[in-house]
Order: sequence, then structure tokens, then C-alpha cells
Amino acid sequence: MDDHDVVRAGMRAILDEHFEVVGEAWDVESAVAGILSMRPEVVVLDVKLPGGGGAAVIEQVRPEAPEVRFMALTVSTSRRDVALMMDAGVDGYVTKNTTSRDLPELVEETARGLRPVSPEVAGYLLDIDEDIDTGSAISKLTPREREVVSLIARGYSYRDAARRLAISVKTIETHLTNIFAKLSVASRYELAALAYREGYVEPEDSKNGGKPR
Repeated sequence: MDDHDVVRAGMRAILDEHFEVVGEAWDVESAVAGILSMRPEVVVLDVKLPGGGGAAVIEQVRPEAPEVRFMALTVSTSRRDVALMMDAGVDGYVTKNTTSRDLPELVEETARGLRPVSPEVAGYLLDIDEDIDTGSAISKLTPREREVVSLIARGYSYRDAARRLAISVKTIETHLTNIFAKLSVASRYELAALAYREGYVEPEDSKNGGKPR
């Protein structure tokens, strides 16, 4: 869902190789109508859509189709836009500097409820998710689990984290299953918020492209 024809065509060309793309839209009205008609598993949408923005799409669709997941794909990294989309219930927030190689993986993560968030906005989670339980300390994790937390919280994809640690994506997923259980979080989104809140990942890191120093 984007109001620029060229952007929609580019996204479709990338995603068509990995998923069944059932439709596209250019404003809130056409987006809501199409989603309620097609009931896609994941909707990729821009924050800035004519007619009320991406948040309006989510708010209108959720009561009728709560099973649909939404991933924002946008140029905006403003705190206001991030908070607006998170409050609306977006399932992932990814910036448009994401590579075409990583985009299908991020859509897949959204479909699985992993809530991908780009490193450019990850630091905002500290302010947005004040209700996340911080009772379990990250320091209780194993050294390898802490390495995984460090990368995932900074916005690395599973594949890039696996490559950096010289392990398989499956092993990353296994580590995260254990980490989620130990820290009482349900997604990488909550894990990132917890890591920032406990000071394990400093907000300044996101200003350096989200990569570890």
C-alpha cells in the first residue's frame, strides 16, 4: 500500500518472487476495501497514505479482520510516526532503506508474529512500550544468548545475525525461543524494547546505523 506507482511496482516485483501478492492500493479507502475483500496474511503499507495514513488503515481493518498483520515500510523515522503506528497496532516497522534481499524475510517475520523493527527506530521502543515486563535480567542469559540479543535488538535480520555469529538461522531461532522464555517476552519487538530499557543496548547505537560498535 503506497501512493507512488513506482514504489508499488518495485515492491510487487520483489515480493512476487516469494509470495502470492493479491492486490495493491494507493490510499486509505482503497486499502481498507481491498484488505477486507482479499483478507491477506500480511499487508505492507506506508505510514503516509492519502486519506488518513497507514494507522487509519489498521484501525479500520482490525475490528473486521484481526488476523491480518501489518508491516510498515516507510521513509519516516520520526518518533511521532513510529508511536502513531505502534499505537494503531502495526506488527512491524521497517524503513525503505531495507535491501530487496531482506524485504521478503522481514515480511515472513511479520507473518510469524516476530514484529521486525529497523534499527533507525528501535531506540524509540524505550519510550513507547512502558508496560513491558523487565523482571528477568538479560545478564542471566548465556554469553551466546546475549550476543544474539545484542544483534537482534539493534535491528539485524535473522540471516545477518547468523552470518555475523557464524551459526545457522535455525540456531538463531532456537536461541530466540529460549531467550523469549527466559525474559518473558513474546517477540523481537518486545526483546528490543527490553534491551533498550535495561541499558543493555544504548539508544545512541541506533544513530550509528544500528550496528554494534
